[in-house]
Amino acid sequence: MTSSTSPFKSNQKNKHAARRLVITIDGPGGAGKTTVSRILAERLGYQYVDTGALYRGVAVAARSAGLNRDDEAGLGALCDNLDLRFINNEKGLRLFSNCSDITGLIRDPEITMLASAISAKPVVRKFLLVLQRYMAKEKGVVFEGRDMGTVVFPAADVKFFLNASQRVRALRRHRELDRKTGQTIGKVERDLQRRDENDSNRPLAPLKPAEGSIHIDSTHLSIMGVVDLMLSHVDKFI
Repeated sequence: MTSSTSPFKSNQKNKHAARRLVITIDGPGGAGKTTVSRILAERLGYQYVDTGALYRGVAVAARSAGLNRDDEAGLGALCDNLDLRFINNEKGLRLFSNCSDITGLIRDPEITMLASAISAKPVVRKFLLVLQRYMAKEKGVVFEGRDMGTVVFPAADVKFFLNASQRVRALRRHRELDRKTGQTIGKVERDLQRRDENDSNRPLAPLKPAEGSIHIDSTHLSIMGVVDLMLSHVDKFI
């Protein structure tokens, strides 16, 4: 997606502040969820929560502890002593794990695949389910993830499912990773396909559109085109 000028005016934030909602945005990797969710939250004056980063945070902690992805007892003990929180500072929104800023570690391709694997573990999902619902207690939040509307917030006020063609998603992800990892577009696309299959076919909280969700295909839309479309739907709930 490319950026474009939005027709919405700056008083949009005040308009939506009249009612605080819980908004979920689910979808596969590379669909544009992170960028769109951040901008949507900013436009609404809401908090933004990247739930995928939380799973990546658990993965970073698991790798640091030398845990096997199938060691559920070890993962349970890890979660019992894990404090994950988002903090806004001069560097922007950062993810901290037990007082350490791990934002720079969570996009590592190895962490991406490990996060996908451990996200299927009930002990990890239970830990993050409680944390995510705590974050939503005051409402006025945009949650980005893969099972936000299906499992974590089935009664969310507005639920979106954002998708795009696999090739376009791979190109977007490749642009994100190329400067850091030098991965080829072919490898990025294979990794995306493998993660899509893992997340869609896992027995626990598979990736799928939530009942009553609004489907948006971002393949041929700009960033602000998606945001404005979402805002037009949010308007109906104000």
